[in-house]
Amino acid sequence: MGRSNTYQSSLVVPLYAAAVFLIFSSIPKPPMETEIFGVKIHKNPPQSKLNQFGVSTWKTYEGQPSKFPWLFDATETMYILEGKVKVTVEGHEGSFEIGGGDLVVFPKGMKVTWDIIEPVKKHYHLEKENKD
Repeated sequence: MGRSNTYQSSLVVPLYAAAVFLIFSSIPKPPMETEIFGVKIHKNPPQSKLNQFGVSTWKTYEGQPSKFPWLFDATETMYILEGKVKVTVEGHEGSFEIGGGDLVVFPKGMKVTWDIIEPVKKHYHLEKENKD
Protein backbone atom coordinates (compact mmCIF):
# COMPACT_ATOMS: atom_id res chain seq x y z
CA MET A 1 0.00 0.00 0.00
CA GLY A 2 2.88 2.38 0.80
CA ARG A 3 4.40 1.67 -2.58
CA SER A 4 1.13 2.62 -4.34
CA ASN A 5 0.97 5.98 -2.53
CA THR A 6 4.60 6.72 -3.44
CA TYR A 7 3.87 5.94 -7.08
CA GLN A 8 0.78 8.18 -7.08
CA SER A 9 2.71 10.98 -5.33
CA SER A 10 5.48 10.82 -7.93
CA LEU A 11 2.88 11.43 -10.65
CA VAL A 12 1.24 14.40 -8.94
CA VAL A 13 4.14 16.85 -9.33
CA PRO A 14 4.74 16.28 -13.07
CA LEU A 15 1.00 16.38 -13.79
CA TYR A 16 0.64 19.58 -11.79
CA ALA A 17 3.60 21.15 -13.60
CA ALA A 18 2.13 20.16 -16.97
CA ALA A 19 -1.25 21.64 -16.04
CA VAL A 20 0.35 24.93 -14.92
CA PHE A 21 2.37 25.08 -18.16
CA LEU A 22 -0.75 24.53 -20.29
CA ILE A 23 -2.70 27.18 -18.40
CA PHE A 24 0.02 29.84 -18.68
CA SER A 25 0.91 29.04 -22.28
CA SER A 26 -2.72 29.54 -23.31
CA ILE A 27 -2.96 33.04 -21.78
CA PRO A 28 -2.74 35.60 -24.57
CA LYS A 29 0.53 37.53 -24.47
CA PRO A 30 0.32 41.32 -24.44
CA PRO A 31 0.90 42.96 -27.81
CA MET A 32 4.51 43.86 -28.47
CA GLU A 33 5.35 47.45 -29.35
CA THR A 34 8.79 48.46 -30.59
CA GLU A 35 10.45 51.39 -32.29
CA ILE A 36 13.17 50.89 -34.88
CA PHE A 37 14.93 53.87 -36.50
CA GLY A 38 11.96 56.07 -35.57
CA VAL A 39 9.37 53.66 -36.99
CA LYS A 40 6.78 52.50 -34.44
CA ILE A 41 5.72 48.87 -34.80
CA HIS A 42 2.87 47.29 -32.84
CA LYS A 43 2.80 43.52 -33.40
CA ASN A 44 -0.66 41.95 -33.43
CA PRO A 45 -2.65 44.79 -31.82
CA PRO A 46 -6.01 43.81 -30.34
CA GLN A 47 -9.07 44.18 -32.55
CA SER A 48 -10.35 46.88 -30.18
CA LYS A 49 -7.35 49.08 -31.07
CA LEU A 50 -7.89 48.53 -34.80
CA ASN A 51 -11.57 49.44 -34.36
CA GLN A 52 -10.60 52.54 -32.35
CA PHE A 53 -8.44 53.75 -35.26
CA GLY A 54 -11.09 52.83 -37.85
CA VAL A 55 -8.59 50.71 -39.76
CA SER A 56 -11.26 48.94 -41.83
CA THR A 57 -12.30 52.32 -43.32
CA TRP A 58 -8.78 53.26 -44.44
CA LYS A 59 -7.61 53.08 -48.06
CA THR A 60 -5.94 49.86 -49.20
CA TYR A 61 -2.75 49.13 -51.10
CA GLU A 62 -1.59 45.89 -52.67
CA GLY A 63 1.89 45.29 -54.03
CA GLN A 64 3.81 42.45 -55.60
CA PRO A 65 7.46 41.63 -54.84
CA SER A 66 9.55 44.63 -55.86
CA LYS A 67 12.11 47.04 -54.45
CA PHE A 68 11.86 50.83 -54.63
CA PRO A 69 12.74 54.04 -52.73
CA TRP A 70 9.93 55.82 -50.88
CA LEU A 71 9.52 59.19 -49.18
CA PHE A 72 6.74 59.59 -46.62
CA ASP A 73 5.27 63.03 -47.44
CA ALA A 74 3.01 62.69 -44.40
CA THR A 75 2.99 60.55 -41.27
CA GLU A 76 1.55 57.23 -42.43
CA THR A 77 -0.07 54.65 -40.20
CA MET A 78 -0.58 51.27 -41.84
CA TYR A 79 -2.01 47.94 -40.82
CA ILE A 80 -0.52 45.09 -42.81
CA LEU A 81 -3.10 42.41 -43.55
CA GLU A 82 -0.73 40.01 -45.28
CA GLY A 83 2.72 39.78 -46.81
CA LYS A 84 6.20 40.77 -45.76
CA VAL A 85 8.30 43.88 -46.40
CA LYS A 86 11.97 44.53 -45.65
CA VAL A 87 12.50 48.19 -44.80
CA THR A 88 15.81 50.05 -44.95
CA VAL A 89 15.74 53.57 -43.49
CA GLU A 90 18.05 56.14 -45.10
CA GLY A 91 20.86 57.13 -42.74
CA HIS A 92 20.69 53.92 -40.68
CA GLU A 93 22.66 50.69 -40.91
CA GLY A 94 20.65 47.52 -41.33
CA SER A 95 17.00 46.88 -41.99
CA PHE A 96 13.92 45.36 -40.38
CA GLU A 97 10.89 43.41 -41.54
CA ILE A 98 7.22 44.13 -41.11
CA GLY A 99 4.39 41.82 -42.07
CA GLY A 100 0.87 40.56 -41.61
CA GLY A 101 -0.61 41.64 -38.28
CA ASP A 102 1.68 44.66 -37.80
CA LEU A 103 0.37 48.18 -37.13
CA VAL A 104 3.19 50.50 -38.23
CA VAL A 105 3.72 54.28 -38.09
CA PHE A 106 6.24 55.96 -40.41
CA PRO A 107 6.98 59.62 -39.61
CA LYS A 108 6.64 62.42 -42.15
CA GLY A 109 9.83 63.06 -44.12
CA MET A 110 11.31 59.57 -43.64
CA LYS A 111 13.10 58.12 -46.67
CA VAL A 112 13.18 54.35 -46.98
CA THR A 113 13.80 51.54 -49.39
CA TRP A 114 10.68 49.38 -49.51
CA ASP A 115 11.53 45.77 -50.49
CA ILE A 116 8.37 43.70 -50.82
CA ILE A 117 9.45 40.11 -50.14
CA GLU A 118 5.97 38.52 -50.16
CA PRO A 119 2.91 40.10 -51.85
CA VAL A 120 1.57 42.70 -49.46
CA LYS A 121 -1.91 43.98 -48.70
CA LYS A 122 -2.38 46.82 -46.24
CA HIS A 123 -4.76 49.46 -44.99
CA TYR A 124 -3.17 52.90 -44.62
CA HIS A 125 -3.99 56.34 -43.29
CA LEU A 126 -2.13 59.60 -44.03
CA GLU A 127 -2.10 62.24 -41.32
CA LYS A 128 -3.47 65.54 -42.56
CA GLU A 129 -1.64 68.75 -41.72
CA ASN A 130 -3.50 71.36 -39.70
CA LYS A 131 -3.59 74.64 -41.61
CA ASP A 132 -4.37 77.74 -39.63
